[in-house]
Amino acid sequence: MEFIGNQSGPHAEAWKYESKMNGWNAAPDLQDYIDPYWKTFEEPNPMMHQMLGVIYSFFLIVSTVGNGCVIWIFSTTKELKTASNVLILNLAICDFLMMIKNPVFIYNSFHLGPVFGLTGCKIFALIGSYTGPCSALSNAAIAYDRYRCITDPMGKRWSNTQASMVVLATWLYASPAALLPYFEVWGRYVPEGYLTSCTFDYMTQTQSNKIFTFILWFWDYFIPVSIIIFCYSKITSQVWNHEKELKAQAAKMNVSSLRSGEAAKTRNEIRVAKVGLQLTSVFLLAWTPYAAVAFIAAFGDRNKLTPFASMVPALCSKLTACIDPFIYAINHPKYRLELQKRLPWMCVHEPDEPKGDNTSTATSNTNAESA
Repeated sequence: MEFIGNQSGPHAEAWKYESKMNGWNAAPDLQDYIDPYWKTFEEPNPMMHQMLGVIYSFFLIVSTVGNGCVIWIFSTTKELKTASNVLILNLAICDFLMMIKNPVFIYNSFHLGPVFGLTGCKIFALIGSYTGPCSALSNAAIAYDRYRCITDPMGKRWSNTQASMVVLATWLYASPAALLPYFEVWGRYVPEGYLTSCTFDYMTQTQSNKIFTFILWFWDYFIPVSIIIFCYSKITSQVWNHEKELKAQAAKMNVSSLRSGEAAKTRNEIRVAKVGLQLTSVFLLAWTPYAAVAFIAAFGDRNKLTPFASMVPALCSKLTACIDPFIYAINHPKYRLELQKRLPWMCVHEPDEPKGDNTSTATSNTNAESA
């Protein structure tokens, strides 16, 4: 970075402005990691930095409370320690850890630039490169678990140990794509957009970097998305066919509907299908923008990208970390009941399970396993 003028005295402000225009207030060890394309833009309005800082502060509070409650209650309640809930717990941990780095971004935003240099940038990006794919694989594992539960209700379920091995597998799965750029074996971590956050380098126009970008897209996005869409489409198809069978059977028996022993099962299947559609939509909202921006930068017309456009994917992924605990856990009756007992001031109103009602108990148990 070229320093213009005196660093103190009457030229101090001119020097500060000129240095920002050439490097956007970045530390010297980060200068070589800032893509020249970003330096062609003027420094963002300080109000934009501060606005992002305020938004991320809100995300930090909501996600910490939401995912913190899920981690606390799911890990300390005996009735909730099921194999299915181990996967949900892992997702909550991923979302919680994703927000651990938010204070760094918030501090950078109000400082109008990256404060912690190259080391801070790499650690910031490493956390995101682990929690993002782990969250994606956790979503895929939950989708597969629900697919098995709905399409093969009499089949053998995962034990808690097996579910824990699946959790370990998600973290191992994310390791190559996270560690290779950290050690700069293949790819690297660089500042993005407003230079207040960091991610993998999708801007460098080399063949090696383009191949790495494509592999990341396939490994961290396409495979989890394919599993999620396949499983929830099968679940939705199963529910649809089951409903058609019930209506056909009711017509043969000349009754309006069959709502006795099948009622609890049907309601639960419909609920799981609806939650699955919500989850698929939220997952696509979270990671499709990152995939789109990376592909445009690597293989398309990068002139369409602006610093603000590169920040939109990060906003989407953080928003998802706030929504996930509500979709997964608030739809879980036993979680709501436990939350009501432990934190009554949160105004959760969940009726107690009626004792001696076998139908209600069976329904609740099914919900607990598949939610």
